[in-house]
Amino acid sequence: MQEITSDEVPDALGPYSHGIRSGDTVHVSGKTGVDPDTGDAPASAAAQTTQALSNIEAILAAAGTSADAIVRATVYLTDMDDYDAVNEAYRSFLSEPYPARTCVEVSRLPEPLDVEITVTAELDGDE
Repeated sequence: MQEITSDEVPDALGPYSHGIRSGDTVHVSGKTGVDPDTGDAPASAAAQTTQALSNIEAILAAAGTSADAIVRATVYLTDMDDYDAVNEAYRSFLSEPYPARTCVEVSRLPEPLDVEITVTAELDGDE
């Protein structure tokens, strides 16, 4: 097991790793729409989704893989009314075949955020 981190993502809010490599798989902890440069999150769920996916991409790059290798995603929303807007942002970031995905509404997320996404991605066996 190997910890994966990047200076291009906000600091972890608790006792967890940004990502863990286990064998030929990377498990990325939930990433939110917080911009690592400003520490702020955009107001809309769609923009938070785009930033969360950018944060995920930074962790995947640090592990030696990319968003194209994502096989599973879980999306947490504080308001399911944002589902269509989040899907639009998600669709523009990822390509077909899309990863397997679960999307659930939750009552709260850390900080005043609307979206959190966690993923699992494959690595090249030569890594």
